[in-house]
Amino acid sequence: MSFGMEPYLALILLGFLPSEIWRWLGIVLGGGLSEESEIILWVRAVATALVAAVVARLVLIPPGALAAVPLGVRLAAIGIGFLAFLLIRRSAFAGVLVGEAVLVAGALAFGP
Repeated sequence: MSFGMEPYLALILLGFLPSEIWRWLGIVLGGGLSEESEIILWVRAVATALVAAVVARLVLIPPGALAAVPLGVRLAAIGIGFLAFLLIRRSAFAGVLVGEAVLVAGALAFGP
């Protein structure tokens, strides 16, 4: 008898659990490390580089509806969002919020 739960079970078994195992392993192994240790600084640098690469790819080679937004608007949203991050107590939330607002406003003003 099937209750239509197979997709949810597959999502948990193939999507959630494999990544959750690595999170818990990271907590167990990294719990005793200093935040200024070489390995933590390296991991933080790699994570930052990966996020920067994903953002650059989204801005320069956008998928889907984002491709309809002019490049100048996308670049302005990144720049103004970064400026907001710096000016508002280095708040990532403020930077993302302001950048998103600029992107939406620019898309409405200059989009198709």
